[in-house]
Amino acid sequence: MSTLAHTMMTAARSADSGLAGPGELDRYPYAEAPGADRVVAPPWDSADQDLGRVGRRAAGSRGRGLHGQLVQQLGQMIVSGDLGADRPLVPEEIGQRFEVSRTVVRESLRVLEAKGLVSARPNVGTRVRPVSDWNLLDPDIIEWRAFGPQRDDQRRELGELRWTIEPLAARLAAGHGREEVQQRLADMVEIMGHALSQGDGITFSRADAEFHSLLIQLAGNRMLEHLSGIVSAALQVSGGPVTGCDRPTEASLVHHSRIVDALGAGDGPGAEAAMRQLLTVHPEVERVVPAPREH
Repeated sequence: MSTLAHTMMTAARSADSGLAGPGELDRYPYAEAPGADRVVAPPWDSADQDLGRVGRRAAGSRGRGLHGQLVQQLGQMIVSGDLGADRPLVPEEIGQRFEVSRTVVRESLRVLEAKGLVSARPNVGTRVRPVSDWNLLDPDIIEWRAFGPQRDDQRRELGELRWTIEPLAARLAAGHGREEVQQRLADMVEIMGHALSQGDGITFSRADAEFHSLLIQLAGNRMLEHLSGIVSAALQVSGGPVTGCDRPTEASLVHHSRIVDALGAGDGPGAEAAMRQLLTVHPEVERVVPAPREH
């Protein structure tokens, strides 16, 4: 196995263990309130009992420090509908209920505002914004929707979007002779093949996500490249993939190999056809996107 393959498999297993990597714990600097060493929502006996329940369930879900955990919690609660549109968010109340400092609350709300989930206005305060204002292409929002009641719509929409992006990217990539990127694509296929033989689904799916991200970068279209995070998020969200290409199967591996071979031969139509064969159409997508055909 190549050095790249070994490194990626080791990283995948470390991430799966739940242990923070170097520098992970201080990625989000914050000023802690005295004694606040974790985000835990205490039992609430107010009308916001659902808010407390969701907060407790999400607490500690990510090793991002207080700031990242609070963004994760509030984001999931907004996307799930537990915090409905136009719901006021009082920073002091959030700080008390989640036992975090004003700094953590303020920075978390700024992140959510950048994602279009909340708005802060003078004399009005901070309120939850309607779905039409959300940045639905944000990878975090994609993930939160995949966990919430909108999961079916999210999977269908991601499938339709991928069917638009990736076959085109594969065709364009065949016209760019960036050998180092093509070699990395081949390395990802090697990693996937070894992971398949070992029954290592985690490493397989991560190599798969890297493969698709690299392919879009190879297309040489900066607007498409900007969308690579969407494809990665689509492949990494749990709760059931929108396509079958991140499931460890021999057929999936064969189609990935066909794409690499077509790229090496400069065969744009062949790369596009191989990508369409790779993407397994979700039943709801089939009404919108024609099923793949052999060329």
